[in-house]
This record gives sequence, C-alpha cells and structure tokens, in this order.
Amino acid sequence: MEEERDIVVFGDDEGNEFELEIIDYFDYEDEEYAVLVDAEPEGMDEPDYQEEVFIMKVIVDGEIEEFVPADEDKMEALIAIVEQRLAEGCDCDCEGVCPEDCPPTCDCGCQDAIDD
Repeated sequence: MEEERDIVVFGDDEGNEFELEIIDYFDYEDEEYAVLVDAEPEGMDEPDYQEEVFIMKVIVDGEIEEFVPADEDKMEALIAIVEQRLAEGCDCDCEGVCPEDCPPTCDCGCQDAIDD
C-alpha cells in the first residue's frame, strides 16, 4: 500500500509552483511549526546530495493551514530543534507497532505496519 503524503504547493516570486512534503510538526513557544522537504527531489543518486529542509510557521484558521516563513530571530533555536528531532527518529518504545500518532521521522518501521 502506498504511503499517503502530506503535500503543499507553494509559489515563488516569479509565479513558479513547487511542491513540498510535510514530514513533521512541532511546537515552540506556543506556536506550531512544520518541517518540509522537496516532494520531488532531484539528484538524490549523487554522492554529495543533501536534502534541503524548510521550517515554516503554521497559522491555523478554522480548517485552513497557512504556512509562513518562521521569524528570523527564532531560526537558530528552530534549526536546533529540527536537527534533534531528525537525529532522534522515533522516541517511542513501539517495537515496530506504533500508535497512529507516531512521528513521520520514525525509522523503526512502525509506519509501514500502520499503512498496511
């Protein structure tokens, strides 16, 4: 079964559209943030490939989520949080069968069990 992806379409200043995939959400100082990566990365097979990670503030208005750039004065702390979350992977003791709220950064294989 194919994993459902959470894709958001953005536009740049020249009117070009691009897709980013949300891989995680987290809270910092009573605000919600999302971690996003390129939904269609190019060059992944190259040995020096590095995935670009974006941190966006999430503003919720009813059922609508708006993604806006994070405040520059918070970026150092936000980057540290994201690096830690990505390095830790899954912090649950699930032994391969996690609850549905297991984070997308989980690398223990539980998401495969949920998706099946």
